[in-house]
Amino acid sequence: MNGVAPSTRAKPARARRRPAALESAIEATRDQILAHAARLFRHHGYAATTLREIADAAGIKAGSIYYHFGSKDEILREVLDAGIDAVMNAVRERIDALPAHAPHRDRIAAAIDGHLYGLLHHGDFTSANIRIYGQIPPAAKARHRVVRRAYAQVWDDLLQAALDAGELRHDTNLAVIRLFLIGALNWTVEWYNPNRGAFSSFSSQITAIVFDGIAAPRRARR
Repeated sequence: MNGVAPSTRAKPARARRRPAALESAIEATRDQILAHAARLFRHHGYAATTLREIADAAGIKAGSIYYHFGSKDEILREVLDAGIDAVMNAVRERIDALPAHAPHRDRIAAAIDGHLYGLLHHGDFTSANIRIYGQIPPAAKARHRVVRRAYAQVWDDLLQAALDAGELRHDTNLAVIRLFLIGALNWTVEWYNPNRGAFSSFSSQITAIVFDGIAAPRRARR
């Protein structure tokens, strides 16, 4: 021990607080790296995307990327988490905005709208999450599986509550419903075209199909 009290020791330069402008610039560069990585992962896959390609796309030197991230796996983790966080946060916000005793149909409809919103407004991150999950290293897959399971539990709880309240058919398997529903919603990121109409209209159509199917009501059939 050198006898100097911790509170009076000089801090290492890298531990000193950076100016706010510098912190903002670093954060902006970091976000830019992640955005370009998500796009490259989405279109070229995880294995085929190199750190140099990510750095070039972000407009920085290849070596500079290590100032922000320790490895490509670390970038992968951030991209995957950002993709599912965008969806989960949108779902929770819409559910939380409902009255406490809202019907379960309204709660599920809110979750559908939130899932679609998060998915389609963060396209590269969410699409990368969907497309490359089967390609990533086993350790990364195992870690992210925990995050995915947490999100699946949100849907399991919603569906179970609706079933218990008699608002879902009792001859259905909730795991199958959840897998089918999330799977169908996820792939809208590959074909949704915002130029064909408002998002709210699109979300309403998807929700109507989920609850009411595609067949006309019996009384409306000829």
